[in-house]
Amino acid sequence: MTTRTVVIGAYNVAAFPEGGGHFWVYLQYVLGLRQLGCDVYWLEAFHTKGRSEQEAAGLATFRARMQQYGLSRKHIIYVTRSKEPSLETPTEYLDMPRSEAEAVFEKADLMLNFHYSISPALLEHFQRTALVDIDPGLLQFWISRGQLQAPHHDLYFTIGENIGKPGGRIPDCGLRWIPIRPAVCLEYWPYRFDPHSEAFSTVSIWDSSDWVVDGDQKYENTKRAAFLEYADLPRLTRQPLELALFMKRERDMKEWKDMEQRGWRVRHSREVAATPEMYQTYIQRARGEFSCAKRSYTEFQNAWVSDRTVCYLASGKPVVVQDTGPSEFLPNGEGMFRFTTQEQAARAFDAINADYERHCRAARRLAETHFDARLVLTKILNETLS
Repeated sequence: MTTRTVVIGAYNVAAFPEGGGHFWVYLQYVLGLRQLGCDVYWLEAFHTKGRSEQEAAGLATFRARMQQYGLSRKHIIYVTRSKEPSLETPTEYLDMPRSEAEAVFEKADLMLNFHYSISPALLEHFQRTALVDIDPGLLQFWISRGQLQAPHHDLYFTIGENIGKPGGRIPDCGLRWIPIRPAVCLEYWPYRFDPHSEAFSTVSIWDSSDWVVDGDQKYENTKRAAFLEYADLPRLTRQPLELALFMKRERDMKEWKDMEQRGWRVRHSREVAATPEMYQTYIQRARGEFSCAKRSYTEFQNAWVSDRTVCYLASGKPVVVQDTGPSEFLPNGEGMFRFTTQEQAARAFDAINADYERHCRAARRLAETHFDARLVLTKILNETLS
């Protein structure tokens, strides 16, 4: 059987060296494709802002990680200088000559792209292209409002369940969206049972400039806004709750102290999740995950599940996560609890702790049944290449 070549189009990994969890988003697909016998390349745009020392350090970290996961000769970085990379035709490549990079593109069976604003000129090199939507509802909103011009792909995949459904809140934008699930490579995320683990935790970026704007209507679409709605949850439960947050502004630190006063444990994500290995260790030492969702996910009712949550599940860690809409497969009450109020979340902790090992095993079964990277990638390959 001929080996299939797949290029993964990642987004903003090299420029975010402190994002150990962000690296894992795309690595899960690389590892899953390899398990299916594919030859995999990593493709990414690097937007330079002229900060030579900082950018060199970030690229050095990225290259070290590529080498660690067997991608030292299989990553392709091209430089962009425009704030609109879709307007730029890649001309400057790092670590691989342009001619060699374009030869990889042209021999590839599939370009699996996560970069919504990738250059159309770059896509033209590939025989077959597929866009993967990991922001369901939000991506379709941007497209329908003309806020984002996503280039043409041959196929469109989404981790949302409710796109284009009658009576739903998410338009299909005239495209056929094929539902898939977030992927986790189970062999790299083994079951870790520890009845003495203490905190339900999560890892997140606290604040950003993320707003949803629709004419005169707008709302803050950040984890900061989401968690502040549940700031008093520690007063309703004896379960320790910990947030590992990427914070960078003075206001962030003030809110950090306020959350601590309300009973949260707060740590900077740099301390616990700055590398892929630290991120994994942090999750595997947790008792479970507690996490809120950005408002767009609840507004659009997209049945979204985080790539981080599936890592907790694979590790055998029960999750208490905000309800993001009706799902055909997500459970509520065994391994995963979906809440809409602080009181529901507090009761979920009691239920999990009353029979902790059962819920840990149920969490792992959820990952094996629904989020196994081999199953996710098999569906993608069958849809794109059969």
